[in-house]
Amino acid sequence: MDGLAETATRAPYRPTVALVLTGGGSRSAYQIGVLLALAELLPRARNPFPVIVGTSAGAVAASVLAAEAHHWRRAVAGLERVWANFRSSQVFHVDPRHMLRAGAHWVLALISGGLVLAPPKSILDNTPLRELLGVHVDCAGIRRSIARGHLRAVALCSTSYSSGHSVAFYDGIESIRDWSRVQRLGRRTQLTIDHLMASVAIPLLFPPIRIGDDYFGDGAMRQVHPLSPAIHLGADRLLIIGVRARRAAGVAAANHLTLMPTPGEIFGYMLDTLFTDQIYGDLEQLEQINTLVHNAPQAARGERPVETLMLAPSVDPREIAARHAGEIPPGLRTLLRVIGGRDASGEQLASYLTFESGYTRALIELGYRDAMEARAALTAFMGGEKLPELMTAAGVAQAT
Repeated sequence: MDGLAETATRAPYRPTVALVLTGGGSRSAYQIGVLLALAELLPRARNPFPVIVGTSAGAVAASVLAAEAHHWRRAVAGLERVWANFRSSQVFHVDPRHMLRAGAHWVLALISGGLVLAPPKSILDNTPLRELLGVHVDCAGIRRSIARGHLRAVALCSTSYSSGHSVAFYDGIESIRDWSRVQRLGRRTQLTIDHLMASVAIPLLFPPIRIGDDYFGDGAMRQVHPLSPAIHLGADRLLIIGVRARRAAGVAAANHLTLMPTPGEIFGYMLDTLFTDQIYGDLEQLEQINTLVHNAPQAARGERPVETLMLAPSVDPREIAARHAGEIPPGLRTLLRVIGGRDASGEQLASYLTFESGYTRALIELGYRDAMEARAALTAFMGGEKLPELMTAAGVAQAT
């Protein structure tokens, strides 16, 4: 009887769910829309994500959510206010004076072979972004969230330029240990704005950030296994929010690409590859591992099953960027034109660099709508329920 009573009163299984926010430049506004929907679907004030992992632009939202884990819904509302009122000038200098000065610097460095002026550190100056993050991200709050039990761990992912390793800078409960695998490692540290700026330092566009004796750049560059940090931090379910429509992986729509791709178009394709391709590859590998654990546990060598649910835009962000092309500041529009971001086929690059409120609000609305359409799957997943092997809701991909 005692055993039966104990079983009857035992708390139901609650999985450790990680929120994985991929990189995506301005497309990351889509993630904010999904978070807004989750705040409605999961109305409790308690943080539903004990583990939070962010890469590149996803690291910004991850930092805010981690710092205010005790008021999770308030943190989401704050993110929505910032993203819904964004301007490109809050991320990098786009006024004619700065853009002309940067262009002249590049020309003089090229003509002189670097003798008169050394090459610029980057194409764009993202000093305004550091100032914005300094106002909205309370790094000390991350440590408080962990100490008070509101958060198990948070990781911000960067890439070391000296070693080439994907480095997950993390803070978390004491039982978590650093890890080291091929080309990737986890390093416990007290997270700062520098770690966040390093994670968002898109190569060429933004300058590398020095941390200690090393320089770091965007976390997506060498992130072959982007789901790995969340698993090392103790998660057994991963909610991943991506930024690319699942069938939109090319340079441009087929009916637009009639000429050789320009540098601007290829750069947009590179960003798309950088931020998204590794996620789908890692999901496929994780699915294979889960199958092995279920069917041949003796051969799994200690691996544990990790369930995943991924939300991705049901509408191609390039289409949305095209509708808001007129909002792009003149300086940025000139840059896109110079490097060959021409009209329809240049929409890919613009969809990552347009930080204007009309565009970001449209992405927020799309993320909210997609999440609400998938609310049955989301609430079941967050509640620890077993999901069907195939989800057919718009924008939802699952591996179990």
